[in-house]
Amino acid sequence: MISPAPWAVLWDMDGTLVDTAELHFDAWSRLCAGLGSPFTRADFKATFGRRNPEIFHYLFPGGISESESARLGGEKELMYRAAAREKGVELLPGAWNLMNALGKAGAGQAIGSSAPRENLELILELTNIGDLLGALVGMEDTSRGKPDPEVFLKGASRLGVDPSRCVVLEDAVAGIEAATAAGMRSIAVTFVAHHSEEALRAAGASMVVPNLSVLDASVVCRLVSPNDESGPGS
Repeated sequence: MISPAPWAVLWDMDGTLVDTAELHFDAWSRLCAGLGSPFTRADFKATFGRRNPEIFHYLFPGGISESESARLGGEKELMYRAAAREKGVELLPGAWNLMNALGKAGAGQAIGSSAPRENLELILELTNIGDLLGALVGMEDTSRGKPDPEVFLKGASRLGVDPSRCVVLEDAVAGIEAATAAGMRSIAVTFVAHHSEEALRAAGASMVVPNLSVLDASVVCRLVSPNDESGPGS
């Protein structure tokens, strides 16, 4: 049985901890150009934060086999990872300080992302945040992508934390919807500006902030213990 005592923060990766949007857009554009089907900014906005299987179904509504989706997705991710290694990836403003502060405050932390595990592991390598995390949930760990809550529920389960004691940090509407469906509070970050504050609040965000630098651990903590200034585990 999951204990209600601990608390946790579940992080989205792309757009929340790092901004790799242009690397992804370029990889999708190159892949689709080779297929004779242009990939537009509108396509990118409509699919951002979703798993590759859902993206391919969006791009090819006439149908695409699971094996073909997996093959093409693998090609796209190889292009993305090569570009990430070549150009480098840095944490967004405030991310490192907040993650460290949350760890010191006793919060468990996990990644809950639609990205393939190899992508996530590469980002952890390039940003040196792996030691701050207790769990990693990626595309291969789920059968349903955001806005389904599966990714965050699995993250909470792996940390041994009740969903009601979790806070999700996200930048995408689909991710905020997933957090809401999981019964978790959420903080939306608008730094990369993929979605408006109004859309994020409508999806259920408990808070909306311009960047992670304006947050400290106590603010995040109070979302799971609103009547306890000292916070969980005190």
